[in-house]
Amino acid sequence: MQTTPQSRMTILRKYTMGFDPLVLLITAVMLVFGLVMVYSASWDVSWRLYGDPNTIFRKQITNAVLGLAALTVAAVFPLDWLRRLALPLIGVTIVILFAVLLVNLGGEYRRAFLGASVQPSEMAKLALVIYLAVWMESKGDRLSEMGYGFWPLVFIVGLVGGLIVAQPDLSAGLTVGLVSLTMFYLAGAHILQTAGMITGGSLLGYLLIRIHQTGAARWEQFKDGLVNIEEAHYHVQQSLQSFYSGGLFGRGLGASRGKFGFLPAPHTDSVYAVIGEELGLIGALLILSLFALFMWRGFKVSVSTKDRLAMLLASGVTFWIGAEALINMSVLLGLLPFAGNALPFFSYGGSSLVTTLTGVGFLLNVSRMARVEREKRGYIASFSVGRRDRRRRVSRLGRPERTRRES
Repeated sequence: MQTTPQSRMTILRKYTMGFDPLVLLITAVMLVFGLVMVYSASWDVSWRLYGDPNTIFRKQITNAVLGLAALTVAAVFPLDWLRRLALPLIGVTIVILFAVLLVNLGGEYRRAFLGASVQPSEMAKLALVIYLAVWMESKGDRLSEMGYGFWPLVFIVGLVGGLIVAQPDLSAGLTVGLVSLTMFYLAGAHILQTAGMITGGSLLGYLLIRIHQTGAARWEQFKDGLVNIEEAHYHVQQSLQSFYSGGLFGRGLGASRGKFGFLPAPHTDSVYAVIGEELGLIGALLILSLFALFMWRGFKVSVSTKDRLAMLLASGVTFWIGAEALINMSVLLGLLPFAGNALPFFSYGGSSLVTTLTGVGFLLNVSRMARVEREKRGYIASFSVGRRDRRRRVSRLGRPERTRRES
């Protein structure tokens, strides 16, 4: 008995409990691939720090288990409950970010809070996505009103982003701004308001770079590096050297030379450079392709639901993960000023991996909700984003699904 592509997809969905099978598959591939690369990039650092080449890898395995547990909870979590939890969640996040500054935990200490290996800025990204999805959904068609939607949004994003930048964590602040702007546009913001936020954010970012000592130094190094690579940030120089050494096919898995003290943070910020050296251009493009597929599927999930909260949540999570990856890869290739942010799924770190997998759990939750909606209404949601009544349509009803086909 022959099976059609549609029947095979139906069988696959059955075994994935209704979740989007491609999101699950892409996530699983990147998670396993990431664990392999963390071990390859970290065993020398782990030996020097702990006297055991496997310590960092074992910690990352623990992080992955915790992340998968969080993913499972988020995948079945009733999204309606987020309407009650969003405000307390963002409130606690702001308190924690304030506490980091008040206790004077600057520099490297921003990665630890109350003795635990927790990075508050990572938690803040997901918390802000959840809060903005609930908040924007509650505003409805009045989101574009200046006093009701625009200025309150500027305030909350400025508050959270400002606290993150003050740690200082410039890359996380940039991510928060980009994700918030994207969600605001998708929620139905007027094009002029979106342009205004882009202009204002750009001017504010430039001002911060000029007055912030670290930001100013990195901006000058970035400009000088575009003319002469020897003037670029040391981290970027070593990263580009690793990519160059890898060539087309790479030195081979585990054969990186840059991770032996030359490449800073090879298992965290620079893991993409290790991939480029060991697996070559082919491996680097494979990682880029996986994130591109993830974003394509994530946005397809977001437009497949008629629920406004679910659409905004899925879009925010998808863009957040994609933006993090793009910033990390662009920095290591010298296309952006240096910023120390993680590569989702691949960099070592519990805060990054757990929050990322939690976000994927919410994305899977939306995919299951969208499938139930389609089954109930008997329509096929088309992959399009349009405008009607001054807001974007999540999906457009198509022709009734033919459940009985002539043979």
